[in-house]
Amino acid sequence: MKILVTREGNTTILWPQGWIDSTNAHELEEAVNGESDDCDSMILDFSRVEYISSAGIRAILAANRVMSQKDGLTLRSLNLNVKDILRLTGFDQKLNIEED
Repeated sequence: MKILVTREGNTTILWPQGWIDSTNAHELEEAVNGESDDCDSMILDFSRVEYISSAGIRAILAANRVMSQKDGLTLRSLNLNVKDILRLTGFDQKLNIEED
């Protein structure tokens, strides 16, 4: 999985691409852990993510846990499939999701 990293002030933005599943969710976790020390807040921009599995959800929850020690994590640009998965699991109520 490709993950583009950009910064806006003290906010790091991660742009994962493609599917986030059991074969690559660890890459998202590694990216979050690698960037979390250098920022106050983090955004996961899912505009390039087509699908997320339970392993991907675990990676998001791990990122949320890491960033909860700081100013937090925001998810943005979720497609309908990803929104539905988060809604069905109830995690849409526990995560900060920026609505378009």
